[in-house]
Amino acid sequence: MMNNQNYGYHRPNGLPPEINAILRWFSHNSRLVKYALAGLFIVFGIYTSFYTVQPSEEAVVIRFGRYDRTTPPGLHFLGPFGIEQAIKVKTKLVLQEEFGFRTRSTTQHVTDYSKDDFEKESLMLTGDLNVADVEWIVQYQIADPRKYLFAAQDPQRNIRDVSEAIMRRVVGDRIVNEVLTTGRVEIATEAQRLSQEVLDKYDIGIRVITVKLQDVNPPDTVKPSFNEVNAAKQEQEKAINMAEEAYNKVIPEARGKADETISNAEGYASAIVNRAKGDSQRFLMTLKEYRQAPEVTRTRIYIETMQELFNRFKNLTIVDEKVKGLLPVFNQGSTDLKAAQ
Repeated sequence: MMNNQNYGYHRPNGLPPEINAILRWFSHNSRLVKYALAGLFIVFGIYTSFYTVQPSEEAVVIRFGRYDRTTPPGLHFLGPFGIEQAIKVKTKLVLQEEFGFRTRSTTQHVTDYSKDDFEKESLMLTGDLNVADVEWIVQYQIADPRKYLFAAQDPQRNIRDVSEAIMRRVVGDRIVNEVLTTGRVEIATEAQRLSQEVLDKYDIGIRVITVKLQDVNPPDTVKPSFNEVNAAKQEQEKAINMAEEAYNKVIPEARGKADETISNAEGYASAIVNRAKGDSQRFLMTLKEYRQAPEVTRTRIYIETMQELFNRFKNLTIVDEKVKGLLPVFNQGSTDLKAAQ
């Protein structure tokens, strides 16, 4: 029978000697062990009593599993040993949800998109019963971290469902040409407004920053036909623009000429009326003088009339019944007038 003492083993309690040595050390240094454990306990308590919130974050503090407070960026005190827990939420960052496509990575010059098919999100029926492939993004911020954490189980899923439903509603109220061309800004603005209204009713602490339409195209199967229709409409618009250009050139010119003619006629009418008034006044004055001196006035009127008539001619021939030949008169001055009398 082998003796264990020959091999250096001593197991009074059935444990290996190494374990017995450790136990003997603890028994001789129990006070030191207590101080060490107390120090570790204190250090752990201090370590768990402080937390730091980054500038882009806010922290929601829960105490025994219930909401207690929301803290801003900075260094804050926390109840130790798990009494309180801080959940950090990035409230200052603008988050983004993509619909109809996914971005895998973005570098300084190149954006890599996923090749997966997301047509279930992007294919939409327009108001004129056409189909459009609409891709858009929703940018939002967490306005209330408490509501974001506790008012909904999956806020991101809620945002996606609301945005997709609202976009289908807005696109369904418009014809396909508006969706593909002129109505994109209006669609995005209305989708943002309606999405915010629905999220406010849900009260999950989300603020929609913007809704942006990305690529809006007809489905690939009808693209050739749609391009032909667009080409025809562009020709139509071109013809309409040319007709409007001709209209804008001819009509104002005609209106200008008409206004000029009317102005000339009004001026001529005013001149005729003023002249008639002047003649009537002159006639009344002459009548007044004639009543005062009929003979003198009649002679003066006769002389003035004959002088006005003779001044109209360069050559004058007077025919006297008593003279058989013609007598030419070349000067129509006062002397000739007296001779004619």
